[in-house]
Amino acid sequence: MRSTIIADNITPEDMKARAMIFIRKHMEEALKVEYLAEEDPRSLWVALEERFNHQRTNYLPKARHDWQNIRLQDFKTVNEYNSEICRIRSPLKFCGEEFTEADLLEKTFSTFPPSCVVMQQQYRERNFARFSELVTVLFSEKNNDLLLRNDQARPIGTRIIPLPKANAIAYHENNRARRNWGCGREEGLNI
Repeated sequence: MRSTIIADNITPEDMKARAMIFIRKHMEEALKVEYLAEEDPRSLWVALEERFNHQRTNYLPKARHDWQNIRLQDFKTVNEYNSEICRIRSPLKFCGEEFTEADLLEKTFSTFPPSCVVMQQQYRERNFARFSELVTVLFSEKNNDLLLRNDQARPIGTRIIPLPKANAIAYHENNRARRNWGCGREEGLNI
């Protein structure tokens, strides 16, 4: 089918007819009506390309701007940062701008917060070959950080700390209110 839209390619008429059916099947109704007069798949393809090929010029400036301004420290989680990198890469790739793994790694390293310069140097020395490897390590260390914060909230070996008095009073008052509500309902039925 692809051969039917290539310039100066000789294609049998039945193949052209199947290509036209396929292309029109995937077109919006308004476009089908607008290009109803087109009978050759190549001429239809060229007409659609002229109409819609400007999408690259629309996406490219925003994608470049997003790429230049993305910083790791602007995201709460590594997953959010990774998702945003993937979102930005898609339109750039669509527009013909590919980033190598080295570009992705350098972008991430260069956007570490100033307080993490030592950590940035340690990551650089590990010589990651792929961006996904760095993200996996960052993600696992973020989980370790969360575990450490949870551990510091209640160190190992401490028993469960009783509720502070204000919470204990509120807890007991809620339980008493529930018991009374149940009793009041039954009494209400007896009246």
